[in-house]
Amino acid sequence: MTMFKHLMTFLSAATRAVILALLWSGSVLAADKLTVGTDWRAEAEHGGYYQALATGLYTKAGLDVTIRQGGPQVNHSQLLAAGRIDIAIAPNSFIPLNFAAQNVPVVAVAALFQKDPAVLIAHAGQGNDSIPALKGKKIMISPDTRIGFWRFLKSRYGFADDQVAPYTFNLAPFLADPKAVQQGYVTSEPFEIERTGAKPVVMLLSEAGYTSYGSVIITTRMLADQKPDIVQRFVDASIQGWLSYLNGDPTPANALIKRENPDMSDALLAYGRGKLKEYGIVESGDAKTRGLGAMDDTRWKSFFDVMSADGLYPAALDYRKAYTQAFTNKGAGKTR
Repeated sequence: MTMFKHLMTFLSAATRAVILALLWSGSVLAADKLTVGTDWRAEAEHGGYYQALATGLYTKAGLDVTIRQGGPQVNHSQLLAAGRIDIAIAPNSFIPLNFAAQNVPVVAVAALFQKDPAVLIAHAGQGNDSIPALKGKKIMISPDTRIGFWRFLKSRYGFADDQVAPYTFNLAPFLADPKAVQQGYVTSEPFEIERTGAKPVVMLLSEAGYTSYGSVIITTRMLADQKPDIVQRFVDASIQGWLSYLNGDPTPANALIKRENPDMSDALLAYGRGKLKEYGIVESGDAKTRGLGAMDDTRWKSFFDVMSADGLYPAALDYRKAYTQAFTNKGAGKTR
């Protein structure tokens, strides 16, 4: 630094200005590196993040971002808590609340999905056309979901644990039984079911009072507190990525997604993106007035109250430790 100062004194004012401008613009300084882990294999539900990467939005924000796709054997939330990655995309509001309950310094900084895309799926013409109609009937649910939205269904609709049947992320049992009901996402499983000629009844839980956020950006308290500028730049660039993916040309993101996940098809990507738009998964609720990624105190409290009443969290838990509004609710990308 001393040599740099001596050098600057011998340069003209104009030259010094150019050098300083380059430094501040990031042309000379290295970009801040971030490793980001998603909650599943690359798919349309991650489109905005891949769009920000593919179109250079992260680079323009001075970030060198690496996206690692998740999967059935990968828990990026745990890797985040262990310091192995910098940011994770959590599928729901349970993840940051679980960390708060365990006194793990991880915090939600944005929620890109105002609606959780979780659904229950039944066959048409079987009398299973609404969530109340499913009370007492067998539903294929995964172990993770039993400590997730299943608790909401028990609390709100009186479902019982003896209704649970195993779900292994295989559609064959559902297709073989016209009385079957299973979990899924509005952006994926219905597409595969429709391809077989079956007519699924799709029930979006967010339209039945389930208030969990989705695609929740979480990071460590250390990064959020000590390097808030990096976190803010990531959140802002991700918001722009989602706006571009949903309302512009999704080709750049889709190309990266297919490279990461060769099992992903153009047809499923188009279907998933279409459902994100159709149901307002990203651009609805508080996102319309407060900007994409917005999070609301009242909504967090409501979600926590339901889950603590069911015994998932201690009633005395300070649920506010699970999230911060320091990086959102600033009108970024709002639609009105």
